[in-house]
Amino acid sequence: MKFPLFIAFRYLFSKKSTHVINIISGISVLGVTVGTAALVILLSAFNGLENWVISLYDAFDPDVKIEHRSEKFFSNQLVNIEKLQQIEGVQYVMPVIEENGLLTYGDARFICTVKGVGKSFEKMSGIDSMMVDGVFSLGNDSSSNAILGSGVAYSLSLNLSSMANSLEVYVPRPGATYTLNPAEAFSAGTLRPTGVFQIQPEVDVRYVIVPFKFASQLFDRSGKLSSLEIQFKKNANQKKVLQEISALTGNNFVVKDRFEQHELLYKIINAEKWAVYLILTFILIIAVFNITGSLTMLIVDKSKDIRTLESLGADQSMLRKIFFTEGLLITLIGLALGTVVGILIVLLQDKYSLVMISEFDAYPVVLKGIDLVLISFTVLLIGAIAAWFPANSILKRYKLNFGND
Repeated sequence: MKFPLFIAFRYLFSKKSTHVINIISGISVLGVTVGTAALVILLSAFNGLENWVISLYDAFDPDVKIEHRSEKFFSNQLVNIEKLQQIEGVQYVMPVIEENGLLTYGDARFICTVKGVGKSFEKMSGIDSMMVDGVFSLGNDSSSNAILGSGVAYSLSLNLSSMANSLEVYVPRPGATYTLNPAEAFSAGTLRPTGVFQIQPEVDVRYVIVPFKFASQLFDRSGKLSSLEIQFKKNANQKKVLQEISALTGNNFVVKDRFEQHELLYKIINAEKWAVYLILTFILIIAVFNITGSLTMLIVDKSKDIRTLESLGADQSMLRKIFFTEGLLITLIGLALGTVVGILIVLLQDKYSLVMISEFDAYPVVLKGIDLVLISFTVLLIGAIAAWFPANSILKRYKLNFGND
């Protein structure tokens, strides 16, 4: 293989009798470079976007969420919370109860989801870092506080500094039937708003966080849960912990990790990522197949060299390897340059925030080794196909003409 590589290398950098061959070869390298760099940059951008979306939910979503497979509320006796807490790698286990309710604040009304949480919620979620007004305080045994999403607070025109700032919350009574007396159909409670959080719009416009005890009494769901939320310890073997949780809870419960809690969202992001990958691959195919034209013209240009090599004993296989290697060299040069350019742009974006996703946030980028392997495989495969066609078919077609010259 050394001889075909040596000849191919000489052909690549030597002057051709027809200058346009050099131009087409340069265009081929440029096309592979641009296509490769675009793949590196865009796949890194989608990786960054996925991580950015995950980080938005980190302050609110647990590592694991356990829900009943068929019931909205389930008895707290159906799951052994103490055994869950004893699983190696589990840091917190928190019971949660939530239900849709109507909030009233002065003359304002707003339908939201009232989420009752335990005292460990602040440690589990890190929501205190997402507070934009007031403080995170769920109150004590004598009083119950509410922490509102910014969208809910905006809809209610909430003023935390107002003296008369109590919230009234109404939720349907379990099993209540149609009645003319609202007091018989709804349970009501009073809350004092103490803070406003801002995570991302889907959460901000929906949730109000209240103490678990208050929510349980308000919903008239004593001894009932909506879900259990679990946080892992640092460096926990998450896969192993998930398996143990699933084995302990049984088939009647669904155990969801962070991905599964927003499965549709992540699937959409991944679908967009691979759609862009396929589109760029098709564009790359068009660019790489300039190699076919370049090699075809090179074979014609080097017809005398081919006859000389045949006279020296080179067979059809040797000639094919020379021009196939020539095409691979063009592909490899473009791949190397494109990978370097792509990585450089990604690193510059990560360090200097060249492109902003908002006024204060740079567009996130994350470079993954598996993407570089995939890109290299894709480019080399397309380049090999583009080089094989002229090296195999065109060479046979022109061989007879070369022999008659």
